[in-house]
Amino acid sequence: MARTAFAILSMVLLLAACGNIGGLLAERDPSPFAPDDVPRGAESVDGLLVGHRLMAAREYELALKAYYRAAAQQGTTVDVLSAIGSANLKLGRLGQAERILRRAVEVDETFVPAWNNLGVVLMERRKFPEAERVFRTAFALDSGESDDIRANLALALAKIGNPTYTPDDNSNFALVRRGTGEYLILSKS
Repeated sequence: MARTAFAILSMVLLLAACGNIGGLLAERDPSPFAPDDVPRGAESVDGLLVGHRLMAAREYELALKAYYRAAAQQGTTVDVLSAIGSANLKLGRLGQAERILRRAVEVDETFVPAWNNLGVVLMERRKFPEAERVFRTAFALDSGESDDIRANLALALAKIGNPTYTPDDNSNFALVRRGTGEYLILSKS
């Protein structure tokens, strides 16, 4: 009798456990894709914002990955392309940075940060005359309001006349747009 009662109790517990598992499975996402960390109905964090914060923390490789996620979510906008180019610049991938920043200025010929960052890449690649023309474009589009772009242009002009010229403060800048009208100046160090 004790054995029968134990068997019945075991069966009831087993069925109850199966019922709970079935209930838990019913609540899961029926999608065939792997789950992500974002709960259903919630918005994911903007990849550009995450990337900008990682750039400020000097985590350039992680920032690049965040920018790629932003590209997957938003498309290859001028903001995303400029950010990807800036991350590649910080990682020393000058060829990739130049190619992507050229694409960014093709997408939007009025986007000042992409022009400025392209100028910085060209300076790094020792293409001083072209960098000077690019900085002039950025300066004109910015209506001469940015002291940093003016300094970049002055440096390019000085390098054309004397390629070994190094400013006293060793300044060099890269501009990254953080949203509409808000810019983050990243010093090159």
